[in-house]
Amino acid sequence: MHILITGAAGSGTSALAAAFSAATQSRALETDDYFWRPSDPPYREKYDEDERCPALLKDLRSSPRAVVAGSLIGWGQELEDAFDLVAFLYLPTAIRMARLQLREERRFGKADPAFLAWAAQYDAGTAEGRSLERHRHWLKSRKCPVLYLEGDLSTKDQLGRLLAARRSLTPQTR
Repeated sequence: MHILITGAAGSGTSALAAAFSAATQSRALETDDYFWRPSDPPYREKYDEDERCPALLKDLRSSPRAVVAGSLIGWGQELEDAFDLVAFLYLPTAIRMARLQLREERRFGKADPAFLAWAAQYDAGTAEGRSLERHRHWLKSRKCPVLYLEGDLSTKDQLGRLLAARRSLTPQTR
């Protein structure tokens, strides 16, 4: 079974993917690892678009149970339809931004103002990349079930709902 956990930056996709991976012995993958080349400082150089999808598809296919955290809108139909279940996380902007500020300060000692400005526009959709409108449109075109986890829910609560959604799938897709 392959599950995608997606949402805005700071919505908790990585935390939920890690919790799900631990609970189900599934392989945890991050879209950032396929989008950004390793660098110091990080997040400076992107992989070419034609490298991302094949690399992630290869890793998904080699793992019968995997959970992917992040957004992959526009990465290619084959990959976008490779999931048995998609979980969409949504948090109000103020909560997300407080989480992001703290996360970035813990990781890097400071938060990049350009990154925070990009992340803050998610609901309005005024910058390139992820936006609430793009995500909602993309989610409507999924061929698999979509679980909406909206609001300031704990990771434990989200995990319980995700595990229940996984159990409700037909045996063929589990």
